[in-house]
Amino acid sequence: MAIPPRTDVRPPAFPRRVLSALLAATLLLSTTASAQSAPTPLEDNRTITLGYIGIAYELGGVIDPTLQPGGTSSARPNWFTFAPHASQAGGKGMYSAALARNFIAAARLQPSLSLTNALDRLGLTGVTRLQLQDLSLQLIAQGLTADAAAALSVMTSSLNVAALADARTLLATASRMGALYWSAPGLTPLDKAEVIVVTLERTLHEGNLAIFNDVGGSARLYLDWRAAATGPITPGRVLTEFTLVGALNTEAWQAYDYALAHAEDVPRPRRMDLLFPGMHWKSLLVAAFALYEEARLAPTPARRDALIAMGNNYVAWREQRDQAQPVFTPAGNPTDEVSRAAVLQALTPFLMTDFGTVRWTYADYAYAQPDRDGNPLTSPPAEYSWADFWDRWNGILFAFDSAYTRPTELWVMPEPLTDPLG
Repeated sequence: MAIPPRTDVRPPAFPRRVLSALLAATLLLSTTASAQSAPTPLEDNRTITLGYIGIAYELGGVIDPTLQPGGTSSARPNWFTFAPHASQAGGKGMYSAALARNFIAAARLQPSLSLTNALDRLGLTGVTRLQLQDLSLQLIAQGLTADAAAALSVMTSSLNVAALADARTLLATASRMGALYWSAPGLTPLDKAEVIVVTLERTLHEGNLAIFNDVGGSARLYLDWRAAATGPITPGRVLTEFTLVGALNTEAWQAYDYALAHAEDVPRPRRMDLLFPGMHWKSLLVAAFALYEEARLAPTPARRDALIAMGNNYVAWREQRDQAQPVFTPAGNPTDEVSRAAVLQALTPFLMTDFGTVRWTYADYAYAQPDRDGNPLTSPPAEYSWADFWDRWNGILFAFDSAYTRPTELWVMPEPLTDPLG
């Protein structure tokens, strides 16, 4: 299923001269924040999105030397071209959490007189207001106060609230949020609601940081190594001379050779646990950088794009299996949280990412799959969970394949979010 075009797209917000300096801006943002106070989750997200944009253009220029900062490329997007958009999507979840926290703080001082009053205070209008009103009413029916219900509903306000148009999704979401509420520690309704909001914010923030520090940091090390190297850079040099802590060059060679032989396979290889049992997953990152170099040298655009896609799968596996999964399903939840996995499951139907000028939603992916439980009373998006690795992995690969059909549009980079409370 193709990703539908967005109708609310603005031109790229970054002029060429600004894009070329984004990495320096990222360092400045981090330094300034640490000198003053700890950054908020949204401030970290802004720094991360800016950092990914800089890496996307620098690594994109390795694959396609004609690519200029602020420009576009018809080559298949590499993982780091997707990354700014994915980071922005996580930031939108944090933005909704920030709005909910702000609302809870105000409601503690002056409780809302009614649900209408609560929605007015949130500034909700139009279709979004009507859909979140329906969700709030379902939560109130489960015993929540108007303010607690509004606070939980607004957590979805920056996401794909259109998913609530399916009444089955509405009922499943309300049921899951209600169960989270009654399981949450806290003496008052707003205490319980705030625990759920904080759980979401921490989960998204920690995942954002973990992936950027690992995968983004590895890319930064690679690009710095590449810039300092003398002579032509070849895939062989990458596999022999460049390494990461924990990676083994022999393993990277193995993954690289496999990709060369199977890049055109249909479906594309995706079960790295079966293909490379026991392999240290940082070896996959080294292999991915070598594949991006190989793509630059490919004899045809088709071969180039196939190699890029293999590299993307290697990076995405490392990202999701080794960085995101421990954050989403930790060995033990902190006592001041509810289940992270349950929060992510409740919000799975609302997940969406704007890849430049095209929009991917988890609901589109779910509706395109065979009915999982064969029950017409359950909506497909509610049958999946972003906390489950395989549900997330297959949804991401679906998004990759859809976006690959419109490669230039991913280069419309997002405007990094600003913390409304920062």
